Amino acid sequence: MRKNIKIPRILKINWIKGLSISVVYNNGESRIIDFRNVLLKIGVEENSPGSILFNQDEFEKVEIENSTLSWSNVEQYITVRNNEKVKVPFEIGADVLLKYSQTEKSTAVLKIGKLIREWRLRSGLTQQELAIKSGTTRNYISRIENDRSGIELATLIKIVETGLGKQLDMSIK
Repeated sequence: MRKNIKIPRILKINWIKGLSISVVYNNGESRIIDFRNVLLKIGVEENSPGSILFNQDEFEKVEIENSTLSWSNVEQYITVRNNEKVKVPFEIGADVLLKYSQTEKSTAVLKIGKLIREWRLRSGLTQQELAIKSGTTRNYISRIENDRSGIELATLIKIVETGLGKQLDMSIK
């Protein structure tokens, strides 16, 4: 039986710096893709149409099409059934983009872990004690404090208000 693999879709481009792009996937994760590495790994050579993407001005013409990154400025053609050549955009599959990307740490997530640790220590609690009070596990508290796990809002409220006995105050800037 064939396994159904779910590959996240790209929703937004956060930023482009040089030949690197930060994107947001539909699973909420931000990832950084170093395209100098990707283009070399997938075999884009100097004489191929995709080689213009090594030029930063051309590279920055990227758009999101069909939930992946696409460059219509690359002169690339395919031959269809009646032997007619049709121009198509240069696209790299979401599976390849995911494989060659790295998680981008959100500054908000980094701050949350640091704040939870700081308030846990101020309250004189161990990770185990905070986990018991908030209905989570010590391992989960450790992962949050060490920025190795994201946190859902409901769980954050539970840890702050039930576990630490504090009030959560949030703002969007």
